[in-house]
Amino acid sequence: MKRFSDFASPKVALDGDKIKLDDLVNREVVVLGYRIEKSRYSKNKSGDYLTLQVEVDGERRIVFTGSDVLIDQLREYGKEAPFSSVIRKVGRFYTLS
Repeated sequence: MKRFSDFASPKVALDGDKIKLDDLVNREVVVLGYRIEKSRYSKNKSGDYLTLQVEVDGERRIVFTGSDVLIDQLREYGKEAPFSSVIRKVGRFYTLS
């Protein structure tokens, strides 16, 4: 008989206190993990939202955003986590640099 754990892939728990993305702009963060899912309230082009787990000032924090630029960057480079980065705001867009 198979065990549930043999075929199920559990979602990784992203823990930490919630913080606003604007509070992280121009600050060094360590990206620990992320999750991209479909949004119920899609206000962006992709219709997705990002849950981003970061460490800032020695504390784990969670950010929720619909930033398509951040979503695209993490789809491409997220497998490299953990990594350090600075979150920048360029015009109306957020980006990792």
